[in-house]
Amino acid sequence: MPSTTMPMLETYPKSINLDRTKLAATIDALNDCAQACTACADACLSEDMVAELTKCVRTNLDCADICAATARVLSRHTGYDANISRAMLEACVTACVSCGDECAAHAEKHEHCRICADACRACERACRDLLATIN
Repeated sequence: MPSTTMPMLETYPKSINLDRTKLAATIDALNDCAQACTACADACLSEDMVAELTKCVRTNLDCADICAATARVLSRHTGYDANISRAMLEACVTACVSCGDECAAHAEKHEHCRICADACRACERACRDLLATIN
């Protein structure tokens, strides 16, 4: 199913201070990462060795919440404040690095952690790319 992010951005009636293509790619990466982190946390909770995955669950849930909030902020353009977008993207980069590193540490044993680490890395890159365009 194709994303509705770009079609929605295209319907916004005023100018947007960001490159719409990069913005759409970032919002999609944020939503993908939030979903992967939520699913990974749930899968970790179902593992027999759940006690060893406590930090992974925590970083997954933190990253999911930060990514979801960032996607919502970036989806609003009326009264745009670049400082808020910048701060949200920076927080997301931090969360994605932390979660990606934690999941990568478990990736050999747990496929869900490998997938999540990949989603975190992709989201981190998208956030950094968009950050580079914000004045």
